[in-house]
Amino acid sequence: MGNKLEMLQAEALQLTPGERAALAQPLLASLDEDADIEEAWAVETALRISDIESGVVQVIPIADALAQVRASLK
Repeated sequence: MGNKLEMLQAEALQLTPGERAALAQPLLASLDEDADIEEAWAVETALRISDIESGVVQVIPIADALAQVRASLK
């Protein structure tokens, strides 16, 4: 198995940086042990974006948010 891995690695290192990145993404994703968590985050992100775009929630500038946090910590 080690020989096959070494051969694949040697071939992969001959790819362009963009090609290596494209290869690495699905390999890294395949290591994710809990795809349900990723799906849950994707759903939550979509809901939050929808709430912002529809006006259900209002965003505040980061400077204001940080000022509120700092004030609450005093």
